[in-house]
Amino acid sequence: EMTKSLEHKQWYQRRVRGVSFLGKVYNLTPLAEKYAGSILLKPILSAAGKDISHWFLVNGTNVNPVKLPSSLSSIPACTNSQSNISQSSSSDALSPKLADKEKSDFDPQIRTHIDAKTGCEVPHTPQGRFIHIPPAYPSASWANDFGTPWWKDESYCIGHLSSKTRKIRIINTLTSQEHTIEVCGEETLEEILNRFYKYNQHAASYTWKYNGLNLEMTKSLEQNGVKDEDEDFYELNFNEEDWLPAIHIYFNDDLTEA
Repeated sequence: EMTKSLEHKQWYQRRVRGVSFLGKVYNLTPLAEKYAGSILLKPILSAAGKDISHWFLVNGTNVNPVKLPSSLSSIPACTNSQSNISQSSSSDALSPKLADKEKSDFDPQIRTHIDAKTGCEVPHTPQGRFIHIPPAYPSASWANDFGTPWWKDESYCIGHLSSKTRKIRIINTLTSQEHTIEVCGEETLEEILNRFYKYNQHAASYTWKYNGLNLEMTKSLEQNGVKDEDEDFYELNFNEEDWLPAIHIYFNDDLTEA
């Protein structure tokens, strides 16, 4: 039975990688593990890797889904730089007061409609009723002691959805090693450097340059003049992989890490 339970858990970990809605990215794997086997989990499993903003209202208005790549897991979600995910957050630059205000202002509401039989306003779930949504009619099996519904529980939130991701090449002029990484357009060079530690633990001992000019590490690629030309390459039918901007890093001869 323990082996079966472990297999069940591993299946859910593979199946649920995340969803996005209203500009944020959520890891719902813990939720799936908690309610494993429930029929109410089916709509959430079906939405894995997709944007579900259209399930919600914003200021009383329906929201259209965001068009995402085929796999949400391929998107570097902007998360807190204090985490071990080595990804950045556009909200990191906010002052604590602004960050708290942003969090308090975020109050997603499930879309509703008028039930034809009862004339009551009920959640609109054409994809099927899901976890923490009450039944349309009174039921003795319904328990509302779960606390905060998952779509309002910030513990599932792993970051903000980047408005645009892009690929860059980082070339080490000392070792001639080259790595291609995908980053958020909002990330600063410092945050990209943190991401690059997985390839080079002494990344901070290098000077980062583009076209021979030092990059300002507190600014984004675009702010440093490293243009995102993906759309131009698409229009010209060029393979963008052949034209990725190259960031050259030069060793400073001062080890920052022993």
